[in-house]
Amino acid sequence: MSAQKFLIIAPSWIGDCVMAQPLFALLRQRYPDAALHVFAPKWSMAVLKRMPEVAEVIENPFGHGDVKLWQRYLCGRSLRAAGYARAIVLPGSLKSALVPFFAKIPVRSGFLGESRYALLNEIHHLDETRLPRMVDRFAALAFSPQHDTLPEVPRPALTVNREEQTRSLQNFALNDARPIAAFCPGAEYGAAKRWPPHHFAELAKMYAEKGYQIWYFGSHKDADIAAQIITFSGGIGTNLCGKTSLDEAIDLLALAKVVVCNDSGLMHVAAALGCRLVALYGSSSPDHTPPLTDRAKIISLNLDCSPCFERTCPLGHTDCLEKLQPQQVAAAIEDLLTEAA
Repeated sequence: MSAQKFLIIAPSWIGDCVMAQPLFALLRQRYPDAALHVFAPKWSMAVLKRMPEVAEVIENPFGHGDVKLWQRYLCGRSLRAAGYARAIVLPGSLKSALVPFFAKIPVRSGFLGESRYALLNEIHHLDETRLPRMVDRFAALAFSPQHDTLPEVPRPALTVNREEQTRSLQNFALNDARPIAAFCPGAEYGAAKRWPPHHFAELAKMYAEKGYQIWYFGSHKDADIAAQIITFSGGIGTNLCGKTSLDEAIDLLALAKVVVCNDSGLMHVAAALGCRLVALYGSSSPDHTPPLTDRAKIISLNLDCSPCFERTCPLGHTDCLEKLQPQQVAAAIEDLLTEAA
């Protein structure tokens, strides 16, 4: 099956796109001459373009929740001329399988999801015990549904553009003369995944005293959270949330000596950049979506009520993150730095 084109329907979340890279690597191992084209939302395209396995990224124009059946039909029809031999659908929704179906791609693979029997013709049935991690589930789609043994899953690895990195430093009046601690205080999914701003502020004070610069990364939705942290810390740090593009954030994050993140897309980006990383888990589980790197320390209090996988705490206290103290995070950072010495 050489010299073929594959169309991969990417997930909507940036972190999930990072976790899809091992699938791309396995496909390239199995089909060295295949060209992998990824159909992805505009906001995640920058991450996919940093993956050497990907030949082309095609913008998915459909937003969250959009069905737009006729527009999906037209989109699929427009892709027929590309001559794709296989489609792999990573999201589990019915609507995500429509474009490959309308494109008449001969082999259309994916997990059953929302009863997609009519849209997929190579259906995988999810065994959560055998495939506990999201990355394993994606990687399994490189093989047939009858394939029992999953090989060792490669680690994601994003490329860094050094020229653009230098340009970004200049554009934001930054420098790397002093060590950088990057804080990513947001989490798109909801407040139950976000370590409180006052804890981030205490950590910022600790590392400013050690001579670190503190840079805050995130989307425009996280700008107010970072502003709160800066206020609580007495003005420490540079708020880059919503100011950088994702491309710029990737290149600047790569300069950090250490990154502190909630379970978020930027956590997976930092892991794929090889950053030393402390990952904070509240309502979610590191068993399902861990940072895929050996350079991470995972902190979870493992309370009886967590993981609940809720957007906001159903008990109203968010103890899983409120009780996670800055001193615990600082200890994990120092462990990472000691291991790197």
